[in-house]
Amino acid sequence: MNIDSSRLHAKLKAFFGYDSFKGDQLPVIQHLVGGGDAFVLMPTGGGKSLCYQLPALVMDGTAVVISPLIALMKNQVDAIRGFVSGEEGIAHFLNSSLSRTQIAEVQEDLRSGVTKLLYVAPESLTKEENIALLKETHIAFYAVDEAHCISEWGHDFRPEYRKIRSIIDQIQSAPVIALTATATPKVQSDILKNLRIQDAAIFKSSFNRPNLYYEVRDKVEPEKDIIRFIRQNPGKSGIVYCLSRRKVEELAQLLSINGIRALPYHAGLDAKTRAENQDKFLMEEIDVIVATIAFGMGIDKPDVRFVIHYDIPKSIEGYYQETGRAGRDGQEGICITYYSYKDIQKLEKFMQGKPVAEQEIGRQLLGETVAYAESSQCRRRLLLNYFGEQYTEENCGACDNCVHPKPRFDGREEMCLVIELVDTLKEHFKIEHLANILAGVSNAMIKSYQHDRLELFGAGKDHSVRFWAAVIHQGLILHLLEKDIERYGEIAATDEGLEFYLHPSELMLVEDRTFSEGGDDDDDDLAPTPGQGGGDPVLLPMLKDLRREVAHRQKVQPWVVFSDPSLEDMAILYPITLEELRNCQGVGEGKARKFGAPFVDLIARYVEENEIIRPDDFVVKSVAPKSGNKVYIIQSVDRKMDLEDIASAKGLDKDEVLTEIEAIVATGTRLDLNYYIREHLDEEVVEEIFDWFRNDAQSDSLQEALAALSGDYEEEEIRLVRLKFLCEVAS
Repeated sequence: MNIDSSRLHAKLKAFFGYDSFKGDQLPVIQHLVGGGDAFVLMPTGGGKSLCYQLPALVMDGTAVVISPLIALMKNQVDAIRGFVSGEEGIAHFLNSSLSRTQIAEVQEDLRSGVTKLLYVAPESLTKEENIALLKETHIAFYAVDEAHCISEWGHDFRPEYRKIRSIIDQIQSAPVIALTATATPKVQSDILKNLRIQDAAIFKSSFNRPNLYYEVRDKVEPEKDIIRFIRQNPGKSGIVYCLSRRKVEELAQLLSINGIRALPYHAGLDAKTRAENQDKFLMEEIDVIVATIAFGMGIDKPDVRFVIHYDIPKSIEGYYQETGRAGRDGQEGICITYYSYKDIQKLEKFMQGKPVAEQEIGRQLLGETVAYAESSQCRRRLLLNYFGEQYTEENCGACDNCVHPKPRFDGREEMCLVIELVDTLKEHFKIEHLANILAGVSNAMIKSYQHDRLELFGAGKDHSVRFWAAVIHQGLILHLLEKDIERYGEIAATDEGLEFYLHPSELMLVEDRTFSEGGDDDDDDLAPTPGQGGGDPVLLPMLKDLRREVAHRQKVQPWVVFSDPSLEDMAILYPITLEELRNCQGVGEGKARKFGAPFVDLIARYVEENEIIRPDDFVVKSVAPKSGNKVYIIQSVDRKMDLEDIASAKGLDKDEVLTEIEAIVATGTRLDLNYYIREHLDEEVVEEIFDWFRNDAQSDSLQEALAALSGDYEEEEIRLVRLKFLCEVAS
């Protein structure tokens, strides 16, 4: 199908009221209408949605838009219906929030050909009844929105996104357009490969947002600083991001008390409250929304004047996308981030208990964020370099480092020292390891490779590890060094770097900034209780092999038998009786009785054969609830009290009660919540979530479950069924 540009301009004016296309919109649309696959990398505010909305309205058939968030779908559907008046059926979404009557209406409009745009969550796309329905429908094309969710290296990885191509193959062949606002070269490659559209036309817009001002502040009394900043900008709209729900609630209340019109937004609020708070922000009834990252995707508010990160984000991609919600109208946008190393430690704890590869990726992404925060280089240049784009200006004039530059020094000797070290090592290593060698800091890894015997060990001991890390980071920016992302960030010298080493010239560098510890000591409600680590390196693999055998016999996944933190405890404490085993983290009486015998037998043999001296005092560890409500909650559940009544009796909200119950169950205590689940959840919902934990879950991580299932199910439903599974199968 070919449509000339004049007709597309006419349709643009008729449907959307715009006189002209922005950036690459027109060539993208022409390519898609012509039947070609496309990959679109367009920063927030660039008009990605139009790239599939307009083609859907002018092409024959229905465009299937795969989107990760229910709230985003509803906003987009409402917007399309607003553009095309009197055609309610022209756009629909299909997900778990619909009633049977509403689903029947969607099915009828699809079959009759009325619907031009169908928004569907990836989880819904995999359902047999939806596949069957789409097989009956003439598909114009598939649009994969927020395509970075495909990649484990993306900031919002969704496992279901990796199944999209196989589902498309089951339905029917049609062009595919993948769209994202943030993707590094590695993530771009993952998207094209996974969707099998390597030959797609690639449309990349610049990541540079010249109207945004970037600043990183030391996290000292951040609440006072935020209040002062907002008061200095009266009446301006802004978003404040926090990592934990509790901090969202606390900060929103603090701002309100101080005369700032602010409301909270996070996934723990009921859907009605979330929608109301979002609408009040969009309608300017409030000035500030304090939110977790659950807020913002697809929210069309062009005049957000500031985005503040109370906590450092987990990745540069997440940071870029969230700051990108400021100044979408091209006007002022101020982006302030508070940074302290204590926040990094919290995020590192959050990663414990995840698969090793996932931890490596998480640490790599977090390391990039730390480097960005601590750097004294132009922040715009750092951001654009991260996404594979060059920024050649020496001073952008719109970031804290350019407005208040630090003194520079000729670093040619230091850079040559780094390149010499990298080039002489037989293997490649990460930044921290190289910096430790040059600074003369010996640790277990340095000794294991005998790098403390290198001629260059301590060659730069007059400077700190942080100094050398800063030099290496600047070497990467200048392309004298390169990072192998496939090998989790190992450093190599480029041809350009080797040439510089042979013929060095003036090289002006800056030292990184230093920050105080900062932060507070609150228990972030996102962070799981960490495993102790450091277990017997011989025993631990033996325990993991045994766990695999037991899991195979029991026909369950290995993590259901014992979690990694439980095995680590066993490898530290050497329990040789079931009573001792019960005191390991995450092992209660039921789990010890059900799975424990072969483990204590193995440990007892190992201890005897290797003459292990066990700890004199067997250390008792447990996950304590946040308050003294444990006994009351256990007794109340035994009496089959409603969770709402338990919450009311203790002055808690239901979310807090669920958190307490999760802590209780994590210690191995079994609770029977079936009475409550039967009354409040559909049987089909329970069965589907339960099956996911039994067949697909890689661990008992709540965060993993929410990431995988939240497109189709409410968070509370997932948490309740997870508790049911842990008590019935994994205890």
